[in-house]
Amino acid sequence: MMLYNLFKNLIYDPVSVLGLLVFYILLVNFPISLGNFFTKKSSFIVKFLTILVNFIITLQLIFRWSISGHFPISNLYESLYFLTWGITLGQLLLEREYQTPIIPSLAIPIELLTVAFACFVLPDELKLSSNLVPALRSSWLVMHVSVVMLSYAALIIGSLLSASVLFVNKNKPLQIRSSSTGIGGLKMSKNYSLNDLVNPIEFSHSEELDTLSYRSILIGFVLLTLGLISGAVWANEAWGTWWSWDPKETWAFISWLFYAAYLHMRISKGWQGRRPALLATTGFLIVLICYLGVNFLGIGLHSYGWIFG
Repeated sequence: MMLYNLFKNLIYDPVSVLGLLVFYILLVNFPISLGNFFTKKSSFIVKFLTILVNFIITLQLIFRWSISGHFPISNLYESLYFLTWGITLGQLLLEREYQTPIIPSLAIPIELLTVAFACFVLPDELKLSSNLVPALRSSWLVMHVSVVMLSYAALIIGSLLSASVLFVNKNKPLQIRSSSTGIGGLKMSKNYSLNDLVNPIEFSHSEELDTLSYRSILIGFVLLTLGLISGAVWANEAWGTWWSWDPKETWAFISWLFYAAYLHMRISKGWQGRRPALLATTGFLIVLICYLGVNFLGIGLHSYGWIFG
């Protein structure tokens, strides 16, 4: 009977059923990832469940797209799952670069909280597909919103990895020897001998995580820049103005300035170690305010389809 009801609900409301299924899979994956973190061992189960979550969210978004007739990022419920999809994808890509249980133990709690908020906190009317308001009936919807959401996912992952840098090997001085772009650059010192240059260098966990954090934030910053540019073009097309300084636009620009300052300090000023990590960690709160915080105000041109509106 239980399987029959599940199958029946899957036919009549596949989006909600798949959304709940994602939540329960993440609920199982969360303690496993924490256990791996404390035992310092990577697990194929965690990776498999993350791939499964990403696949199910892909199906969910395809179903919503088919039902609504438009790309499924027009309200908060859809964007929360799209954000989770982006974070799971980023998690899997980072784990290909560096196998460590730290990455899933950071990403999975955020994925779980995001999906739980979408399933159990949002009002039911925001979970339903609806017709787009006139301003959203544009080809710019896919370009602008999807790029911005992927930038949030990359910036969140990068900020969380920076937070881990503050605590991993915290009793040791942190001197970044890689170029942060992964191309093998090395800061020279008089203490290095010829043998040190010939032999491969073993990077610490902190240095590896810092490099991945830098890459994630750099990718997120580029995507956010593209999102702001496409948003300005779309705004001019929809409202006749390139920039309106409403809360969402203002905080998006603040986020851009914040991460621009971070990259400037890393590239131009040569900041290393825990100072840029602390700065990037603070960026998580900036992104959170930009994505969710301003929506609770219920004002501005971006308020429709979110907490209020």
